This record gives sequence, C-alpha cells and structure tokens, in this order.
Amino acid sequence: MASLSSPTTAATRRQDSPIRPFVGLRRSPSNNCIPTSRNAVPSRHHLQIRAAKSSPRLPGRPLRVAVVGGGPAGGAAAETLAKGGVETILIERKLDNCKPCGGAIPLCMVEEFGLPLDLIDRRVTKMKMISPSNVAVDIGRTLKPHEYIGMVRREILDAYLRDRAAEAGAQLINGLFLQLDLPESGEGPYRLHYNLYNKGTSSVASERQTVEVDAVVGADGANSRVAKSIGSGDYDYAIAFQAMRIPEEKMKYYEERAEMYVGDDVSPDFYGWVFPKCDHVAVGTGTVTHKGEIKRFQAATRLRARDKIEGGKIIRVEAHPIPEHPRPRRVLGRVALVGDAAGYVTKCSGEGIYFAAKSGRMCAEAIVEGSENGNRMINESDLRKYLKKFDQMYWPTYKVLDVLQKVFYRSNSAREAFVEMCADEYVQKMTFDSYLYKKVVPGNPLDDLKLAVNTIGSLVRANALRKEMNKITL
Repeated sequence: MASLSSPTTAATRRQDSPIRPFVGLRRSPSNNCIPTSRNAVPSRHHLQIRAAKSSPRLPGRPLRVAVVGGGPAGGAAAETLAKGGVETILIERKLDNCKPCGGAIPLCMVEEFGLPLDLIDRRVTKMKMISPSNVAVDIGRTLKPHEYIGMVRREILDAYLRDRAAEAGAQLINGLFLQLDLPESGEGPYRLHYNLYNKGTSSVASERQTVEVDAVVGADGANSRVAKSIGSGDYDYAIAFQAMRIPEEKMKYYEERAEMYVGDDVSPDFYGWVFPKCDHVAVGTGTVTHKGEIKRFQAATRLRARDKIEGGKIIRVEAHPIPEHPRPRRVLGRVALVGDAAGYVTKCSGEGIYFAAKSGRMCAEAIVEGSENGNRMINESDLRKYLKKFDQMYWPTYKVLDVLQKVFYRSNSAREAFVEMCADEYVQKMTFDSYLYKKVVPGNPLDDLKLAVNTIGSLVRANALRKEMNKITL
C-alpha cells in the first residue's frame, strides 16, 4: 500500500508554514498586485478556524485529503489544502493535457488567483456576435482600457496551478485513478486505487497502488469516477473542438478579437466560436440535444467563418464533454465534487474555468476550517458549508444564464432578437461587468425598463419575420 509523507514530516511542514494561523474567511484588505512572472508569490487567503467541538482530534498526524484531477479545480484545491496544514495528494492522469475548451477566463481570476500575465496568450477586447442571417454586432465598446477577457491554453494554466500546489507541499502523483472504496465505518478511511504511471509517461502504467485518506475532493471532470463512486447522478453534455493554424495575415484579425456564431446550423442549443490562441485559433461548437450531428455543426461553424480562416490547416481535432447543469448530489460523507465533476458550467456561455478554480478553493477552505488546519477530522456538514457558500454566491449567475438560454436559444428568430439586443450599449456594459467580475450587476431601473421594452420589441419583430419566412418556405 502506498503511503503519504510521514506524520513527523507533515507536522514539521505545518510548523514551518509561513501563512498560519489563518485569521478570517475573507481576504484581508491589501494592495494585491498582479504578478508579472511565474515566480511571483500569489496573494494569500486566510481562514477563520471554527472547528466543531465534537470532531475528534487526529492522533499525531494531520488530516489526509486526496484530490483527484489536476485541472483548475484540483490545482486550486490542492494548493489551498497544503497551505492550510492538510496532508494533500493530487492525482492527475495526464500532466500535459491539452483540454479542448475555449480557454476564456475573466479579468477577476487573474488577480484573485495570482496568475502571472505571461500565462495569457491573448487579451480579447473585441467580440463579434453573428446572427443566423449573418448580421454581425460588435461587442466591447464599454470596456475600460485595462479590461479584457484572457485567453489561455489549458495545458499551460493547469500545469502552473499544479506546480504551485506542489510548491505549497502537495504530493503530485502521475497516475490513473481507478476506484474509490467507501469507509466501512463512520470515521474509517477512504481507499483510492490508481495505476501509477512510469516516470515521464502518461500512457504506460506500472503497478496498481492504494492509498488511504480521510477525505476526497473529486475534481476529475465531467466523466468523474469519483462522482460515480458516490452515486452523484448524470447529466447530458457534448462539445466539439478544432485547433486551426491560419495564415499570419488572417491571424492579425483575431489578435484581440473573438467571434460567436448562433443559429440552428451551428448548434440548436448552444453556439459556435472562433477564439484566438497563442499561434492558432480554436474553432468549436457544442450541443446537448443533437450530439449525433456534432460533426455537421462543426463544419457549419467553419463555413460561417470561412472568409476569415481561409487557408487554415487543422492541427488538432478533439472532443470533450461539458456539463449541462450541476449534479443532483455533490457531497456525500467526506467526499465533495468540484469543477466540471460537480457540473459547474454556465448555460448560454458555457464558461467553466473560473468556477472550477473557485469551487476547488472554496471546498478546500471549508476542509481547512472544519479540520482546524488539519488537526481534526471533518464530516459531511463541513463540506456542505462549501456548497452553501458557493450556491449563495453564484446561483443568481447560473439562473440568469439559464433563463437567457431558454428564451434566446430556442429558435433562429429568438437568436436574431438576441443579437439585436447585444448591440445595445447598456446590455454590453451589464454583460461585461457581470462576466469580468463574476457578479450579477444591479442595473439602473430606468435603463432596465427600456431594455425590457426593447427586448420584447426585438422578439416580436423576430417572430414576425419567422412567420413570413415560413410562408415563403411553404
């Protein structure tokens, strides 16, 4: 059976930790600067310790937690746990994983997670929203000079967050997680089984290993094996992705620009996109309701963008699932799900990177708090504090985007109205403020009323157009 670091070693590390004691759940006021190099020290978070008096103290060792999955959720969770005095292992199957996603992160994530600026390939300040009839609306007029949407490569971001967790004291294991055995008694250990990969490989596994821990954080994506182990329920998902290298003169168009295409041709319930990367563009689309036709939708996205990507060469074709909604069960016993494993991807926009990292950190903070910096055992009530806090902070965002998708993605006429609405400067300001800073921004009542009237007008005009087009078709 594989073992973690010895209790003596772990205890020494906890005594030497430069950030204890923790003194509050909220960030202390400070002038947090964005680091400009990867060696910069990220901003520190502090926790107020309120462990349950009934939770037993651990005899001569710290709390042991396994984090399964090394994406943004797993990396953020492992770093927070290790800094908080918890003995932490992080299991990741593929250390060079190029996950096929849009790669967009909000501005607030750069500062909040202390990300160095050289992780960001492109700073998008211009967006085009393109309707089913190819009416294009330019978005971004309300952005301030310092505001942008960051575009990152997942293999770079994920590796950086994992390295930071390892520097904080987490033990990084390159292996394939296989199975989770639940405790035979209330406070018994969880047993994790995994194949340990040979050093420097990600495909050839060596011997099977087992490790015992006190708690588990499942950050292993939409197809989470941890979620299956605790009967968390399923959800629908689908996404397609292509990386294309286009001629340099074409790439200049996408230096600070991203495009979003809506229409039944590119997806009946999502959108198609062209997002700029370091030296190529990501062309993607997704659908939950028509997964069997994803190749046709992908071809339609390329067709819609053909003038701007002409001469491009497909360098990679991949598919990866994104959840449609949070799982029915996200916590059971001393096991919690975070990121895509929990289903934290927003409807309408399909965003998940920020919410993955945020949920991983919040879950870890709840564990550190409940365990009194790794000195006590935790229970399900400690993990449910993380759920309560996350839902209180982000439920309005998920709900608003869910409503938008149901209203505006249901037909081409509704999508035409949506694109028309996006031309409004007030809509753009509210949208970008909410996205960049991850808050549902309260609006001006008068402007909100005008927006409601304009939205209804757009829907009425689009519906009338649909009826006329149906007459012509018939």
